Amino acid sequence: MLLEGKKLLITGVLMDSSIAFHVARLAQEQGAEVILTSFGRTFRITQSIAKRLPTTPEVIELDVSNQEHLDTLAERLKEHVDHLDGVVHSIGFAPAGAFNFLEAQWEDVATALQVSAYSLKSLAVAALPLMSEGGSVVGLTLDATKAWPVYDWMGVAKAAFESTNRYLARDLGPKGIRSNLVSAGPIATTAARSIPMFEQFAKWGERSPLGWDLRDAEPAAKACVALLSDWFPSTTGEIVHVDGGFHAMGF
Repeated sequence: MLLEGKKLLITGVLMDSSIAFHVARLAQEQGAEVILTSFGRTFRITQSIAKRLPTTPEVIELDVSNQEHLDTLAERLKEHVDHLDGVVHSIGFAPAGAFNFLEAQWEDVATALQVSAYSLKSLAVAALPLMSEGGSVVGLTLDATKAWPVYDWMGVAKAAFESTNRYLARDLGPKGIRSNLVSAGPIATTAARSIPMFEQFAKWGERSPLGWDLRDAEPAAKACVALLSDWFPSTTGEIVHVDGGFHAMGF
């Protein structure tokens, strides 16, 4: 199995429609031990959804905007695992005001950047004491080379997220740890439904050579599992597109 014996920390499991949920499911099916994170009002929801996985994993509290949570993450994880082989970043949030590009206030933009971009570095550094050579950090993005309708400052945050991945690859590489992203096509998750006019993305499949199903998170999850495995030992700083080929097409 691809992940036999590996121990993984996976963020962002909120519903069983989420990419992170399917990463956790496939990882367990491929032999990994999984720990999930959640916080606040969603903590009990994550615990409930975790029971739908093949094996119910531990759920620990982690708010990536809370420095105390980050500072104590490694010690709290040691109660369940002695090391980590991989970390999955599936976190994104922007206040409603950030979805109006010209009128957005800095407070809303700052929140979007901290939670949706800076947190990749924060999470990696927090997990680093438990990681060693061969480890893998994998994050999820939506192609930030384009200005998408309605995505606005979240799109800017994703551009920062993708740049953060490259700098992580630079600084973690000497430690033997890889950092890569999966650029997934739009999935109708809980987070996506909070984006105004998300239904516009329903046309994605019309320009994707392979087509696209907004309800199917498994293709993106499979890419994450592959990047967590030992089958990409010399790949880092990369963005793997899992979008039906949309990114390669012109008008």
